Amino acid sequence: MLANTKRILTEEQREQWAVDGYLQLRGALSPAEVDFFSAQLDRVRGEPGYEPAPGRLPRGHYAWTDHADLAVDGFMDRRDLLGYHQSFIDLIDRPRVFDLILDLMGPFIQFSMSQAIVRASTDTFPGYIHTDGGEAQRAIRVTETSRPLAVKVMYLLTDVTEPDSGNFTVLPGSHLRPFPERAERIPGPTSPGAVPLLGRAGDAYVFPHALWHGPSPNHSGKPRKTILYNYCQMFMRPYDFGAPYARLFDRCTPRQRRLLGDLGHDFRPGDFFYAPEDQEALMMGAA
Repeated sequence: MLANTKRILTEEQREQWAVDGYLQLRGALSPAEVDFFSAQLDRVRGEPGYEPAPGRLPRGHYAWTDHADLAVDGFMDRRDLLGYHQSFIDLIDRPRVFDLILDLMGPFIQFSMSQAIVRASTDTFPGYIHTDGGEAQRAIRVTETSRPLAVKVMYLLTDVTEPDSGNFTVLPGSHLRPFPERAERIPGPTSPGAVPLLGRAGDAYVFPHALWHGPSPNHSGKPRKTILYNYCQMFMRPYDFGAPYARLFDRCTPRQRRLLGDLGHDFRPGDFFYAPEDQEALMMGAA
């Protein structure tokens, strides 16, 4: 099956993606799945893992830690979730959501990162707006007709039905235009044009790396829980691992193994730029 024949998006979704730079999928997770993943995040925060290390590591880098904020309503930012439970692996190519990713990105993609974020309710966090991928990718944008370089899916695990609830906030259309690099001009959650999105637990947001986005302040009295998965073109570096994620391969389907870097042979020059011959069939087939 050719990459351009698996069309999942409606024409309205295609237009919104091209113009606004994001999509909202209603009910991507069932209520039972929301409860399950929410409980998993409560459990995971008490286990060792990768967390930010402000003061020790630069922004955007994560350090292995044996402890975290154990309060279930406290802040959490945990990377590399796949090893904690089979459900995190199976979420990689979840039907409907992954089909949409393939429609947007094409079949020559890989999985890049997993992340769990809990935004506590507090009066001290003002929110912030950013692009993904670090300083270099901030300056790299593609046209509305191009395949995106990297795409994230954010799964909501709590209702966010009012403003100032830690809402996922976006500047629609900002994936197509540069913002000045001067610090005083970097946008924030209350900048003109910023839109705080409302959603229900189980909804998912889909957006490219170049869209300016981020959390708004959370004054709701409850934490906002999310899971984020990132996909990128095969020629890019994954975020969470520097080599094929071999320790998980025996728990993965063939498609999941490919998304985690298993090309079926030891590395050789040209890998991840020229894909295996079965790449399209493997990506487009059933999980």
